[in-house]
Formats: sequence, structure tokens, C-alpha cells
Amino acid sequence: MPSSRFYENWRWRDGPVAPGRTVVFDLDGVLSDAASRQHYITGPWRDWDAFFDSCGDDPLIEEVARLLGLLDDSLVVVLLTARPAWVQPQTLAWLHRYGLRWDLLVMRDRGDYGAAREFKRRSVRELRAAGFELLLSFEDDRRNVAMFHEEGVPTVYIHSGYYD
Repeated sequence: MPSSRFYENWRWRDGPVAPGRTVVFDLDGVLSDAASRQHYITGPWRDWDAFFDSCGDDPLIEEVARLLGLLDDSLVVVLLTARPAWVQPQTLAWLHRYGLRWDLLVMRDRGDYGAAREFKRRSVRELRAAGFELLLSFEDDRRNVAMFHEEGVPTVYIHSGYYD
């Protein structure tokens, strides 16, 4: 079983779980409604720090949260987000506030400024190497949907409107 020390950007909810059948959810635009933060990253000067720093104030996307709650208890739930690790406290507080089910939170490593799809591709491979069987993912960025498909992970596209 992997440990939280194996990958520094992995955060277990209640300690490591046995790898198994796994469903992956993105946060921003899938479970978390980041519409009120989009103004930070539109226009010629993108303020990514302000965008991510205010993530704890997002409302919940109720329909996807309901879907998450309906999943079989035997499935491992991984939250895979390109949010940087420095907003983990806001992210954990948000997850606690809404009482969402999850087993593993995977966030972008400190200093990783590459494309989200490459971070997520690397994470998919790390999860598989650790023994997780990725059955399905939920994603709002079509570039990430394409990446999941390239990696053989069926993906449900959730239209957030952020990438139109």
C-alpha cells in the first residue's frame, strides 16, 4: 500500500487505503463552482495566486456532489486537481464544510507550473503504478478529457463554461 510519503502531493483523508477500483474527480468546475474566481485569470494579466487563494469560498456543484454520494462504497474516490499544494488548507476546509466523500486528494507539487494535463497524466500513471484501477473520471477541461482518453480512462465531461 502506498504511503503519503511516497508522493509528497498525495493527501489521504483517513490514512492510506488499499488500491482498488477507483473513480477520479476534478475539483474546479466539477465539484467546486469556480465561476466567481474566473476574473482573476481572464485578460492579459492572469493572477493565478489570487485565483487559487480564493478557492475556499467556492459554492458546491450540487448535482455532481449528489453523484459522488451515490457511488458504491467499495470504490476508491480520488480528487485529482491542478490546484497547487499551497492551497491544501483551503481545499481541505472546503471539503470538510461540504462533507464530501473522498479517500485521496492529489494536488500539484510545489514549483510545478507546467500544463495541467501533463500533471494529471503523470498522476494517472502514478496512481496506476500504485495499484489503483482507474474506472472513470469526471473532468471539465476538454484537454484533460482527451488526455484521460489517451490514457485509457473513460471520462465524463462536465461543462463548466470556463474553457469556451
